[in-house]
Amino acid sequence: MDLFDQHLQQITETEAPLAARMRPRTIDEFIGQDHILGQGRLLRRAISLDQLSSLIFFGPPGTGKTTLARVIANTTRAYFIAINAVLSGVKEIRGAIDQAQERRKFHNQRTILFVDEVHRFNKSQQDALLPWVENGTVILIGATTENPYFEVNKALVSRSRIFQLKPLNDEDLYAIVQQALTDRERGYGKKQVQIAPEALAHLVNVANGDARSLLNALELAVETTPPDKKGVIHVSLAVAEESIQQRAVLYDKEGDAHFDTISAFIKSIRGSDPDAALYWLAKMVYAGEEPRFILRRLLILASEDVGLADPQAVVVINACAEAFDRVGMPEGRYHLAQATLYLANAPKSNSIMGFFDALAAVEHEREAEVPTHLKDGNRDKKGFGHGAGYLYPHAYRDHWVAQQYLPVSLQGQVFYQPSDQGYEQQIATRVARRREAQLAALVEGVGVAPLEILTYGNTDRNSERWLQRTLSQVGEQLEVVRDRIFDIAQVQRHHLILDINAGSGLLTWEAIRHAPEGGVYACVQNSSDANALAEQAAALPELIRPLILQTTLTELAAKTTDIRFDRIIGRNALRAEPDKVATAKTLAKLLQPQGMIILAETVPRHTQRFYRLLESKKLDFDLYEKLVTAEEAIYAEQTDPMLNWDAEDLRKAFDAASLVVQVTLEHSSTQMHITQAFINRLFATNATHPSYADRLAWNLTVKEIQAVQKLFTQYLLNQTVTWNSTIAFVQAG
Repeated sequence: MDLFDQHLQQITETEAPLAARMRPRTIDEFIGQDHILGQGRLLRRAISLDQLSSLIFFGPPGTGKTTLARVIANTTRAYFIAINAVLSGVKEIRGAIDQAQERRKFHNQRTILFVDEVHRFNKSQQDALLPWVENGTVILIGATTENPYFEVNKALVSRSRIFQLKPLNDEDLYAIVQQALTDRERGYGKKQVQIAPEALAHLVNVANGDARSLLNALELAVETTPPDKKGVIHVSLAVAEESIQQRAVLYDKEGDAHFDTISAFIKSIRGSDPDAALYWLAKMVYAGEEPRFILRRLLILASEDVGLADPQAVVVINACAEAFDRVGMPEGRYHLAQATLYLANAPKSNSIMGFFDALAAVEHEREAEVPTHLKDGNRDKKGFGHGAGYLYPHAYRDHWVAQQYLPVSLQGQVFYQPSDQGYEQQIATRVARRREAQLAALVEGVGVAPLEILTYGNTDRNSERWLQRTLSQVGEQLEVVRDRIFDIAQVQRHHLILDINAGSGLLTWEAIRHAPEGGVYACVQNSSDANALAEQAAALPELIRPLILQTTLTELAAKTTDIRFDRIIGRNALRAEPDKVATAKTLAKLLQPQGMIILAETVPRHTQRFYRLLESKKLDFDLYEKLVTAEEAIYAEQTDPMLNWDAEDLRKAFDAASLVVQVTLEHSSTQMHITQAFINRLFATNATHPSYADRLAWNLTVKEIQAVQKLFTQYLLNQTVTWNSTIAFVQAG
């Protein structure tokens, strides 16, 4: 760069619009997008460690995609090349690749290629990038306002990590304005600018999450307002309204906003919410959506979701569509609104979907023949008897007679399921009575060909596996618990997750799969568990490995001082905690404002009792009664935090932590095989934790415990028993 180039760059920077001058230069200056850039998040770690892989930033305008790329350029030790897909083609791509190869060859330096508006590249241009991304010559960072899964080459998408940027919230926008007003180098810190609160609120509201739009409006307001005698620039509400007059609605007729908004509109009508339906209609009309497209969707909905619950619905909507064609816009909005409100308030039925069940039956019953009595008898009635046995409905009372009209293999099949809504409610009873009569006719053989009933059997593989089972189903049960936790958690890809009892890794590895762009922390309480997790995680790329915390739950807050989690998960994490209220309060402090705690805790008071596995009639009555009393006493012992609590105690603990808590009890049973080793563990003594025998000793003598052990060996050894348990799923936030 020569002297003149430097001078040109200085002039460009000083005369650039405020939005360009105020671009953050470091990650600490970046405002917003905490879901991907907050403390502990994968992207923040990758930028700070300079360990970036290919990325695609996807989000609406003004959310910081290009700015984030510039921050990376200022942070990374890699060579940074930026091109714009609107202005560039294969020639520019080749030039960038040549530079990257040269840097790699002579300087051993990586190259980051930033492509703004990457969706603007056509397929051949995107294909030209692919081999160089594949072999690591360049690390691609793409920015796009369009859904990359639709607009970017699938091969590029599969080799990139996608981060979605969201519209900035009001708090972020206020912070951006404050930053611009106080920055003396790039903003208005050298000027005396006073913005009326209502003026600032207007700018933030109409900017609609777009930082660029907000800064452009602020610049216009400040630059066009003369200072008073004291040199103060007063930005009033009137000035703000002139600077930014109309909210920019994100709506692309071929993009995600188009499909997402029409989806919300249809679902609101289907859900009979007229207010929401009018809102989404207004948004589409305001954004310039084609009204005939909306009316076509309403015509579909009139049959798909209203159907025979209101047979007039399709007539009314069709009339509104024809009226719109005559009137046009803007008065045609009345007909759009009328059609929307009619359908939103109409009774709903999707019984017409029975057609698709019939279609599926046709696909699977390709050889189903038309019943003889329904065949055309005009041509071969004499030769083949076609049409013989057909009962003419008009010859009967009410012009109906019970006979079968389905192929033999489908007789008795139900496709049409009348709802109990609107007009269709009147149909339902009549249809049901006629079906009953048809079934009776089927039994009597009226109007049907004789059926051959065959009886046969195959090996029941499930039963066979059960009979052959010699191991417990604990693994299967844990999978069910894991899946239930993540169903409740609704983890998003950018979430920060804490597993508070990660010793087994059951939830940790699943969390990593669910939140690849976020981060996972794994809490363990001993070094052996920590080492085991670390060894398993060694096979993963460094950036996505769980961060292992070896600590107790009471000390956990001190280990994560600057981090707040979107989800805290755990299985049997609280069962040994003596003070569950204190633990719940600790976990509550670690949550993001919209965060959630999801725990699965096996409730000891509802667990399987061993005495119930024995047949009392075969045992000494007095010994059995003592065993029952002694075993029940285990779960009533107030000094044992492992066993002295119930689901209600969990609810009270999280309620005391000022969280909204929901506790759901789910009962489960599994087949467990009783082995000699298992019995030995039950009756072991001097173990690290009290055994079953140790706890029985509170109420039974040594001789009685030995007698119980003999009973277990005699009646349970090598038996497969049904083991019942109850799990409390805790959801708090």
